Amino acid sequence: MPRRRTLSDEQLLAMVLALIHAEGPDAATFAAVAKASGLSGSTLVQRFATKAAMLRAALLHAWDRLDTETARLAGTVPKTPEGAIALLVGLSQDYGDNAAAYGAGLLVLREDFRDPVLRARGAAWGTALTAAIARCFGSATAPETIARLMLSQWQGSLIWWGFGAGGPVAVYVETELQCFLAAIKP
Repeated sequence: MPRRRTLSDEQLLAMVLALIHAEGPDAATFAAVAKASGLSGSTLVQRFATKAAMLRAALLHAWDRLDTETARLAGTVPKTPEGAIALLVGLSQDYGDNAAAYGAGLLVLREDFRDPVLRARGAAWGTALTAAIARCFGSATAPETIARLMLSQWQGSLIWWGFGAGGPVAVYVETELQCFLAAIKP
């Protein structure tokens, strides 16, 4: 089969991300990506120069997609505490009911922590998500503090779900966040 000559950046980065999620970040070598994409290894080297640059480009692409999805969801949910739950449940859907996929996602998160550019991108997303959640608590005292606490509860619920809570992630996350809301109500 002849090799492909071209592939859009978006298509290629999606392939790299799929490889990363399926086999882990260390598996995203030029050889593995060349095999998955049909491009030559030399084409990949010309595009990215290094494996680290290819990994960074793929993860920045993932952050772009997450930013877009976060903005989309934030624009559709009601500006209420229940809307904040809907936003966070919506952001949890990528894992379906597969705790192993969530665990593989943590390996990707490790890469985000290792790279200062990716770490900054994560911090920017956290700021935007905090603001979106705070808008759902607009009339509350200290809505940004409530938002940060809710985000911590959300991430904690994902971890506990991953350790075997069973059932759909959306149901587990929603239940945990409803408990959070009940606990902070005056």
